[in-house]
Amino acid sequence: MSSSERRVVITGLGIVSPLGVGTEANWEAVVAGRSGVGPITRFDTEGHPVRFAGEVGDFEPADYFEKKEIKKVDRFIQFAVAAAQMALDDSGYEVTDANADDVGVVVGVGMGGIATIEDVTAQYHRTGSLKRVSPFFVPRLIGNMAPGQIAIRFGCRGINYAPTSACASGGHGVGEAYRLIASGRQEVVISGGSESAITPLGLGGFAVMRALSTRNDDPEHASRPFDLGRDGFVMGEGAGILVLESLDSARARGARIYAEVVGYGANADAFHMTSPAPEGRGAADCMRLALRDAGLGADTVGYINAHGTSTPYNDANETTAIKTVFEEHARSLAVSSTKSMTGHLLGGAGGIEAVYTVLALDRGVLPPTINYEEPDPECDLDYVPNQARESEVDVALSNSFGFGGTNVCLAFRRFADRA
Repeated sequence: MSSSERRVVITGLGIVSPLGVGTEANWEAVVAGRSGVGPITRFDTEGHPVRFAGEVGDFEPADYFEKKEIKKVDRFIQFAVAAAQMALDDSGYEVTDANADDVGVVVGVGMGGIATIEDVTAQYHRTGSLKRVSPFFVPRLIGNMAPGQIAIRFGCRGINYAPTSACASGGHGVGEAYRLIASGRQEVVISGGSESAITPLGLGGFAVMRALSTRNDDPEHASRPFDLGRDGFVMGEGAGILVLESLDSARARGARIYAEVVGYGANADAFHMTSPAPEGRGAADCMRLALRDAGLGADTVGYINAHGTSTPYNDANETTAIKTVFEEHARSLAVSSTKSMTGHLLGGAGGIEAVYTVLALDRGVLPPTINYEEPDPECDLDYVPNQARESEVDVALSNSFGFGGTNVCLAFRRFADRA
């Protein structure tokens, strides 16, 4: 951050995930090393090579929407609005007519309303008629309706859009929000990511790519980042939303501050549609960009919330990238993947993992990588195996990488009221 830019802090958090609804329910599960993965209940998986995922099980749309509104919004929008409500309530920030222009919403979405597309397409081919197609078909499926509905709900008239960058979408959401505030264009931005793509084709598409774990007989242990026996990622769903705010605004209203956002790196591998660049080159460069933006040396970082998908290529390449950037300090770093518990939330991953990273800084506890049983010689760092660890860390990174070779790294610092 240049000396002319404003400091940006986090004052509110909200989560909907396979581990539960609400920040405290999630943090309790993460610290306990609990898995949110199990057999799919939402549709018949007969004939599917993969029959499990990280579903959100105890979410009630009626808690956040009037009954007549529920049918107008896809599940990914419901998750985003619910998590935003939690984050705003947590922050204590009140959007009013006087400040509405200063409040933006930037929420990343990867797949959008794939459930809506599948349902309406099947109905259309079954009937051969548009008569039963809802006029809410398009507003239900487009990704920008996650931030759009948040803005409508809370009256936010500032910048509003949805970064769509596959599994880096949520990370881009937080990073772009940080930039908007640091540059003075907004005072507050509600940001993060949301996704709900556990559908017959959403699941099936990744399955035919052979990207998913096939441990149908043991779903709770299927997501095993950095473990030698990893065989693919596990789909998850949910939303992670943060309220980012200028430090001046937060101070003026006496807000509780969780942590500070200090750096944002974003780049591209320019290599392959789905495979990471050799030796994790793009990921390494992205982490360097975040550190440079933060004005921090590599040796200041104590924890990395890794992208850690539980796929053979990602985990080995990310490990190599970390060792490239941090050199000898890599041996002193704690690195963990919360995807071992939530599964991979795709476009929502960067949002929820940013929340977990911020909580790790705020509460002095590092989330574990569960299901870590057999070390992989190619993955030889400290992955906080199986049990959370008490540790006071000053600086942490959160990595998000996506198909198309898009990379994001967010840098957070434990808040200190420096001049």
